[in-house]
Amino acid sequence: MESKEFTLESLDKIDELAALLLASYNDYKVFTLEGDLGAGKTTLTQAFCRQLKVEDEVVSPTYTIINEYNTQSGDTIYHADLYRLNTVEEASETGIEDYLFSGNYCFIEWPQILKPLLPLKFVKLVIQNHSDQNNNGRKIIAEAHV
Repeated sequence: MESKEFTLESLDKIDELAALLLASYNDYKVFTLEGDLGAGKTTLTQAFCRQLKVEDEVVSPTYTIINEYNTQSGDTIYHADLYRLNTVEEASETGIEDYLFSGNYCFIEWPQILKPLLPLKFVKLVIQNHSDQNNNGRKIIAEAHV
């Protein structure tokens, strides 16, 4: 399992980071996003969606569990937030396996309960605050699973 570390010093650079991550893992479609509340999981997903030319408004699917977005080229992107789910069975009942194995981009926040259902090939992103008195930056650790 290959691991890379990326630094985001300011939100002004989040689109550049999203483009870099997508280019670095261009043959991956499933990305999991882990981090504390407020770490920036949805914000990073919004940046991914801008890079992928999503036409729809990208919002947290906290209550809907899974959102579908359309791109300018007619592709569909899936965005899941599993924070409110407690078991892998609940995740399975949402139909998430169909999304995971669709061949489309799938961004999953709070994926911890989903591990038994994940495809063999995915990118795990862990977002960590590394704030100091001068900035409100983030460190993103990316692990490619094959």
